[in-house]
Amino acid sequence: MTTHSPADLRRLQAEDTGRPVDLAAKLGLPEAALVLAHVGHGVQRIDPTLGRLIPAIQSLGEVMALTRNRSCVIEKVGTYNEFHDGEHAAMTLDAEIDMRFFPRHWVHAFAVEKETEASVKRSVQVFDAAGDAVHKVHLRETSDLTAWQALKRDLVVADQSDSAEFGVRAPVEPAKAAPERIDALRREWSEMTDTHQFNTLIHRLKMNRLGAYRVAGAPYVRPLAVDAVPALLERVHAGNVGIMFFVGNMGCIEIHSGRIESLKPMGPWLNVLDPRFNLHLRGDHIAEVWAVEKPTKRGPAISVEAFDAEGALIFQCFGLRPEKGGDAAEWAALVQGLPVLAEAAE
Repeated sequence: MTTHSPADLRRLQAEDTGRPVDLAAKLGLPEAALVLAHVGHGVQRIDPTLGRLIPAIQSLGEVMALTRNRSCVIEKVGTYNEFHDGEHAAMTLDAEIDMRFFPRHWVHAFAVEKETEASVKRSVQVFDAAGDAVHKVHLRETSDLTAWQALKRDLVVADQSDSAEFGVRAPVEPAKAAPERIDALRREWSEMTDTHQFNTLIHRLKMNRLGAYRVAGAPYVRPLAVDAVPALLERVHAGNVGIMFFVGNMGCIEIHSGRIESLKPMGPWLNVLDPRFNLHLRGDHIAEVWAVEKPTKRGPAISVEAFDAEGALIFQCFGLRPEKGGDAAEWAALVQGLPVLAEAAE
């Protein structure tokens, strides 16, 4: 791999008009290396500890929160409110900025200021040990700049070097099933009272999510056609159906609860371009889609879940809860009507 100095990386970024993540891939570097190259040039390292960072971000007021994986980007405008810290998991529970955080993946954090012809763009950017983006927070015109200066002052760390050693990116775990435990899977699935019990269940049975879906069968799961994803978005948009759309990576999950106002496909991208919610989904990355039903105390939780060719989860979509304005029967009917996988229909 060719070694680039921080000065080289700054020059290459100045010449590139695309996304930093794409330039990093082209150079064979983690994205964080591009940010690090600007330390001392509009970028400073800050403390990634959630218990310090999220309250500082909350003080900024209205911002744009961005989370992505390899196939999907979600962007929400709002304020980080009702933060609940935790050793292994944390969360914000605002109606707009609804997040789940997994602290061990928050390793490198930066306060970034980038001058453009029109303005100065400010953001907090967080990366994992491999240098892959975990979460980004972009300030808006209405954000509190006094709080921004306080964030930079209070969270600055002693190490302000412009390079770092990154770990190896963890490979995607392929579908893992245990056929000899199918009966136990189905029995325990039927006994669930909360969707959060599912991860514990499959872990105990030595399976993962996709592996369990592949072997569970009806009435727990139905394989859908890849075309079910654009159909899902189109029908949610056309019917003004309330949804909860989850997009995440190893370090965090960001959730949109509401409706879709503006659907704009462009090439391989399926885009939602609403004033306070944007979604950019690579339709050509979708390899498997499942309709999933889990029992809960409040009735069945029905989701549509998409995976890429390596088995990585791209997104999950649930119906909006009735107490938040959703219609459970409407959502169930919409999912029931999505195109099924041809092999399953035969």
